[in-house]
Amino acid sequence: MPQFVTCLAVSFVLSIGVCRAQSVLDSILDVHPYTWWGAMVTEVSTGDTLFMRNVEHSFMPASVTKLFTTAAALDQLGPDYRYVTQLYADGPQISHALQGNLVVRGAGDPSTGAPGPDHMDLFNAFADSLLALGIHEIGGHVIGDDNAFDDIPLGADWSWDDLVYGYAPQVSGLTFYDAIVEVEVHPTQPGTPGQLAVTPELMDYFIFHNRSVTLPRGQELEEGHAREPNSNHITISSAVPLGYSDPEELSVHNPTLYFVHGLRTLLNSRGILVRGKSVDVDSLATALDYQNARVVARHTSAPLSELVATINKESHNLYAEHLLKTLGVEYPDLEEDSEPGSAAMGVAAAMRTYDAARIDTSRLQLVDGSGLSRKNLVTPAMTMKLLRYMALHPDTSVRESFLTSLAVGGKDGTLEYRFTGNAAGFRRVRAKTGSLGNVSALAGYVMREDGAMLAFVIFANHFHGRHSPIHSIQESFVNSLVQRYN
Repeated sequence: MPQFVTCLAVSFVLSIGVCRAQSVLDSILDVHPYTWWGAMVTEVSTGDTLFMRNVEHSFMPASVTKLFTTAAALDQLGPDYRYVTQLYADGPQISHALQGNLVVRGAGDPSTGAPGPDHMDLFNAFADSLLALGIHEIGGHVIGDDNAFDDIPLGADWSWDDLVYGYAPQVSGLTFYDAIVEVEVHPTQPGTPGQLAVTPELMDYFIFHNRSVTLPRGQELEEGHAREPNSNHITISSAVPLGYSDPEELSVHNPTLYFVHGLRTLLNSRGILVRGKSVDVDSLATALDYQNARVVARHTSAPLSELVATINKESHNLYAEHLLKTLGVEYPDLEEDSEPGSAAMGVAAAMRTYDAARIDTSRLQLVDGSGLSRKNLVTPAMTMKLLRYMALHPDTSVRESFLTSLAVGGKDGTLEYRFTGNAAGFRRVRAKTGSLGNVSALAGYVMREDGAMLAFVIFANHFHGRHSPIHSIQESFVNSLVQRYN
């Protein structure tokens, strides 16, 4: 039904201001007429709907999916939930030697060894604990136990050509450095290969094939990255002109082995001799027996509220996938035919929150936690119900953790460079962005000039070309909400 007919049909019960809003906001979206738009605006406190467009139609939400994941995690796990990673000594200590294996038992913490200057702090803390016990030698292996989660490392229907990049990392119950490696190509002399700089410096975990080339100054940079399936053979074929560099985050195969390899390397550098190898628990012939092992160190993560802020402000895919699987660990649906610690079980657990928000879950299709999959389908009306449920959540700590986790227009996260300058939405907008090929989404809250909080959802699917014109329309739409449709 055309939008002007909708407004006329409800004009007897809606104010003239609502019809004016419908007309103004429709005109903003119609600037890009060949885009499939879905949008909704509601006043949070009253539930009054100010704008609707295709609100019951399904859209690919891209990273707006993270609002569904983080809402369910905060609602069910609570903002103070923490992961505990444990280090076990599996064998007796004789003098200064552990006569057995060292086992790291992961709980699904996505933040262990997070990128940054302190990424080796956890490994150093484990080394400190061993040295404090007088252990200077490990007679067995360093084993990584990732069995908190299932062994499916990727989300459903993730695009194969994304999998080399750090935004599509493998998911594991034990992870290190966001399951990525940072590689930067620096130019040398025109016609010769560039120089690779790798962080973290675990070069023996990877085999790099440097096919890069240095171009003369002024030519265009061309990126080239590939990783052989099920391996850490990485080919860099970028062409980098003088005066530039090519930094890239690349995904790592087998994050569990990556973790224990890093730990084993650090222990040896700290004077703790490891005689065995780095081992993934899945390669063992028999299951680990924790009954006869002892905990020698523990690491407790930051609270869930901080992890959720990382997810929503930075659109962190790995963290979101871990949270979804964690829901499947902590609150499995016993009637669901899925493995605890799987994405499917996480979705089944999350449905409890969506039911509480009065979402029609029979039409809600979610298959991952991050939104990388194009199989995720939600409607603007569903998303609006979730936004209102969280903004009015009876637990103030849940409500505040969710609201403060969102990026602020013109200030931080994925909105740092949007709603800038004199835009009406500058610092008034808290929202989650979403982006895939031919998909752009924005959903969150805006404080209007009269102090009212509005929740908004704007989905754009099936458009051609660049995202920037869609972003401009989304920002004009939200700015109009702040200005009360003037």
